Amino acid sequence: MFTRTARKLSLALLTLLLVGGAALAQTEIVYWTHEDPNRTALEERLIAQFQVDHPDIKVTRVTNPSDQIAQLNLAAFAANRGPDVFNMEIFNEYPYIVNARVAPIDPAAAGYVDAQAIYDAYLPGTLDPVSYEGQLYGLPLEVTNWAIYLNMNVFRSAGLDPLTDYPKTWEEMMAVAEKLTVRDGDIITRRGFDFRYPYYLNFMVPMAEQLGGKLVSDDGKSAIVNDEAWLRVLEYFKEWGPTGKNLGSPTYTAARKIFNFNNDDIGMMESGQYQAERIVHDNPTFLPGDGWMVIPFPQWADAVERVAEPYYGHYWMVNAQSSKEKQRAAWTLLGYFAQHAADFFEEVAVLQPTHELIGSPLFKDAPYSAVFMDDLANAHVIYYAEDAPRVQQVLKDAVEAVMLQGKEPADVLETMREGVERAMRGEY
Repeated sequence: MFTRTARKLSLALLTLLLVGGAALAQTEIVYWTHEDPNRTALEERLIAQFQVDHPDIKVTRVTNPSDQIAQLNLAAFAANRGPDVFNMEIFNEYPYIVNARVAPIDPAAAGYVDAQAIYDAYLPGTLDPVSYEGQLYGLPLEVTNWAIYLNMNVFRSAGLDPLTDYPKTWEEMMAVAEKLTVRDGDIITRRGFDFRYPYYLNFMVPMAEQLGGKLVSDDGKSAIVNDEAWLRVLEYFKEWGPTGKNLGSPTYTAARKIFNFNNDDIGMMESGQYQAERIVHDNPTFLPGDGWMVIPFPQWADAVERVAEPYYGHYWMVNAQSSKEKQRAAWTLLGYFAQHAADFFEEVAVLQPTHELIGSPLFKDAPYSAVFMDDLANAHVIYYAEDAPRVQQVLKDAVEAVMLQGKEPADVLETMREGVERAMRGEY
């Protein structure tokens, strides 16, 4: 009797130990993302609930400065110590796909029947940048296009009506910015508008495309197509900069970093729909329709085609070097995030472009959603080939040469073309 009882007790204790051990056994995944205080609060709340629902998974979330995350990821992956999950802008992420550094999506772990169900859930084309050789490699944290945010108070102080006097063309942008700009000698104390340096793929390329130019030819063999279009753009930047009309330059504080505070130092700037929630966070008394508004991306007066700023995405991706257990856990987390697209839009104004969200009153009633969607209808995806980071650097060098150094656009054009073509050939 004693032996039988002892045996039962031993088995019961062993069972408790095994169950307890299983409860304690966790798969830890490390998630790197760019800083955004609004999104941090949301994601930390979602992660806390996710870990309650999935006690076998532990998530460590790490934020990095937006202007450093690309280099930090590059260094980490070069040392084979990359995070399990990360997101960046697509032109920085795409090389990770073509170089097999990220894992294809696990639809079942993410909560989908199959990959086609994922494509069906999102707007057409928005998953193209993370599709490669028949596989899908990411889910969108956000897909973004930029329009122009306008400070209505700055317009009024200059005697302009923001509802009627806002610039529709690049020619008008130059004229309106000149009326709004205030200087102390050569130092600008209030810019009427300034570009979002150094994201030249976002704003410089569509300016040339409006005039019939192309960054890369249709056959992919040559770059900077249509000299007349690109010369017009380079001449515009030369006239804009300190060696021209002195309306702005890359040397000033980024316009998007100061716009929210309504300090009479910037009239207009470029940003995405997410900026609306950042304004609420930074300056809740600065209200849409009274303090600020959004207008479409300007076009040239003689544009041959309407082209808005391209859309780009921050896509969640999973490290191919992570263990299979970590990969499954990572896609489970990302599928959970994707189920909360409405929360991401409502609380952070980042758009995960699902059909369900786009068709909802939440999206349609958000300030200036119609402006962003109208521009999106006239936009294409940003240039995101493997050489995109280098191409962007070439464009940056070209603009700074004409703006800051006063070089002739015709000379810079040839250097720019050679630089982009070298980048396309992988000759960095």
